[in-house]
Amino acid sequence: MLTGKYPHHCVPGHEYRLPPDQQTIAHAFKENGYITAYVGKWHLDGFHEREGRAAFHIVPPERRGGFDYWMGYENNNSQYDCRVSGGWGQETEQIRLDGYETDALTDLFLQRLEEFSQQDRPFFAVLSVQPPHDPYIAPPDYMKNYNPASIQMRRNVPDILRIQDKARRDLAGAYAMIENLDYNVGRIVQALRENRLYEDTHILFFSDHGDMHGSHGQYKKTSPYEESMRIPFIIGGEQAFYGRKTGISDILINHVDIAPTTLGLCGIKKPAGMEGTDYASRRLPSAPPDREPDSAYLQVVVPTGHGNSVDKPWRAVVTAEGWKYACFESMPWLLFNLREDPYEQANHAHNLAYREKLKELNGRAIQWARETGDTFLFPEL
Repeated sequence: MLTGKYPHHCVPGHEYRLPPDQQTIAHAFKENGYITAYVGKWHLDGFHEREGRAAFHIVPPERRGGFDYWMGYENNNSQYDCRVSGGWGQETEQIRLDGYETDALTDLFLQRLEEFSQQDRPFFAVLSVQPPHDPYIAPPDYMKNYNPASIQMRRNVPDILRIQDKARRDLAGAYAMIENLDYNVGRIVQALRENRLYEDTHILFFSDHGDMHGSHGQYKKTSPYEESMRIPFIIGGEQAFYGRKTGISDILINHVDIAPTTLGLCGIKKPAGMEGTDYASRRLPSAPPDREPDSAYLQVVVPTGHGNSVDKPWRAVVTAEGWKYACFESMPWLLFNLREDPYEQANHAHNLAYREKLKELNGRAIQWARETGDTFLFPEL
């Protein structure tokens, strides 16, 4: 998301380090006169939890992605015990934030917005929070709004008591986290309005992954199923003007497209090293259109090794026509028609009636691999 590169060219898996010499979106903005800031979760310094708690790991200044201001942490799964380090230069002292992580990080972010409002330079700022994420604990004022027993399950959650019970408990906390996050996004919008920045600011809201929450009997991430793979991607802010494109778009925006699109919204051409597509023209009529692919290429290059996650490398392709195909090395795995089966309940990967579609999509995935320099071993069909 920061580099516009596919994982096999940059950060191939969980707890891998961003190459220190890797250019990020921050470098591109700085080259175009922007001041840059990053606040929150980083998880790109390669610290392994087996070596201790990542919350105490301090990311050195030279590995903070080129941001002018960086205040964050490597990883933390305790939302009421969040510790950050950083600042405007070489600071490495760590401080423990008061209260709940999302609230406290938003406080830090709002301080930067206040500073930026006093300057003549344009700014690019990132707020990266862990919630919604396990453990699913939100402030009490939000947790009280969600009763696990009354939560409606997705239709692809098996009717198995232990799966249903866990999914309901987790979802109650996740929904409370989402409500709290929504409140803090509102604080940011209000601050932009008060500082007369809102009408000149693009706001991009997105996640790095979803969560299975019991669908297909699974939990957490790193699966090609919709619940884990499909994320929100919302563009807001800016003054309304004639011709601005709004509403829901059917494009298959991928993680590698986020940085180029962000730059494109600000009239900055994507750097040569970014592999993704600039979709800014889908929002701004004045933006030059980029070549839009007919599908999106998905990957787990190095499995996380966590429980409740897929334990093998896989590749997948999702097409504009609504087909999804996923494979392990040398073996087809999943084939869904999302238009007729959005809950992915009918897997056609080993159904001879879909043999030609399987071969077609396997061929498209192989083409993606060749275009991106991916050495994954695809099935021979």
